[in-house]
This record gives sequence, structure tokens and C-alpha cells, in this order.
Amino acid sequence: MSIPTITPNELKEKLANGENLAIVDVREHEEVAEGMIPEAKHIVMGTIPEHLDQFDKETEYIFVCRSGRRSENVCHYMQDQGFKVRNMVGGMLEWTGNTK
Repeated sequence: MSIPTITPNELKEKLANGENLAIVDVREHEEVAEGMIPEAKHIVMGTIPEHLDQFDKETEYIFVCRSGRRSENVCHYMQDQGFKVRNMVGGMLEWTGNTK
């Protein structure tokens, strides 16, 4: 099954419009230390299975990583678990918005 996507610019626009989005950054700690989307929650990719209780099946989650490949893998896993997902293509390499 294909994974729905969102571009960094589309995400930046939605945030600018005040949309309440569930963004999850799945990069490693040292990558996140270089900056992450302020509205994002950080859960390292390898620990997603043990954090499933923090996700709601009625919410769509946007997953982010450095280039979009790891987040796409997480999206496949989460979709298999019955969650609504979207992958930010291009990842943080293409993000031009604010970081914290």
C-alpha cells in the first residue's frame, strides 16, 4: 500500500495557517540536536514499537527524518498497525522553516 506524502513546503504552510498537526521526528538524538520542527515530537525510529500507546488511531501523524527514507519505513509499520500516516518527503534536508 502506498504511503500518503506531504512536502516540507506544504507542511510549513499548514503550520503557518495554525493547523493542529501531529508531527513525529524519528531521527537519532544527535540529528535532532541540530534542529527539529518546533511542533514535532521526537521518538527515535527504533523505539516506535514501544511507544505505540502514545498514538491515537483517529489522528493522522506526519513522520519526519533526515531525507524521508526512515520516516517512510516508519509510515509503513504504523500503517500496518492501523494508524493514519503521512511521510514528509525530502525530510529535514529540504525543510526551510523554523527549527528549535
